[in-house]
Amino acid sequence: MDSTTVPSSSFNARPRVTSFAPQFLVDDLARSIAYYEKLGFTFGAPWDGFYAIGRLDGLELHLKEAPKNDAERRHRREHEHLDAAAGVDGIEAFYAQCTANGARIVKPLTATSWSTMDFYVEDPDGYIISFGGRPATG
Repeated sequence: MDSTTVPSSSFNARPRVTSFAPQFLVDDLARSIAYYEKLGFTFGAPWDGFYAIGRLDGLELHLKEAPKNDAERRHRREHEHLDAAAGVDGIEAFYAQCTANGARIVKPLTATSWSTMDFYVEDPDGYIISFGGRPATG
């Protein structure tokens, strides 16, 4: 068997994606890390001062200090295009945590027509993230 041949037994196991993370281009890495820490992310030391990975509940967010297109950011904001969406168990408590920590809320926690609740935050570079989940039952 040469190096390009895949054993047939490899096709029997179902592949599984184990992570999927957005990468946001940011103007100031330290400022962005401080913002995402308000949402609960923790970061290790940045690589070469321009790249950092934040972790929260087993998920990752990658931040890279690099130029971005400001016109595209404005267009996304004006048309309510999201950059990422996250599902949250305990949405009300998470919203309270984010507001208490000073996250920039651009759409407050609101009931949706599909029986969930969501809110939007905007980071210092204009990225818009929706957090949503089922409301607590009383």
